[in-house]
Amino acid sequence: MKDREQFGRKIAQFQITQHKLADMATKIEQARLLTYKAAWNFDQGRLDPKLTSMAKMVAGRTAVEVCDEAIQLLGGYGYMAEYDVERFARDAKICEIYEGTKEIQKNTIASALVGKLK
Repeated sequence: MKDREQFGRKIAQFQITQHKLADMATKIEQARLLTYKAAWNFDQGRLDPKLTSMAKMVAGRTAVEVCDEAIQLLGGYGYMAEYDVERFARDAKICEIYEGTKEIQKNTIASALVGKLK
């Protein structure tokens, strides 16, 4: 983005691009902290399926959203195999579905919140 130009300016200079980057970084940090909390609980001997499901669901969704935005910001380069973002996008999607889809994670979270319903 520092090299790509639109309307005679680097796209990284546009406020909208900077705001997108800020949102992306914030989402990544949120997912990271939730994942760290779930891992810390596990290290303390407290397995919390609700928290681990939240972390997996949020981290997977964040990875996909951030990669989609990165591809959008990079334009055609985002689809080229020579750029890492193309591989990151493929890897992100599998994180969202591997070891339980987001729907399965939501079931785990909801069960922990409301208990088993008859």
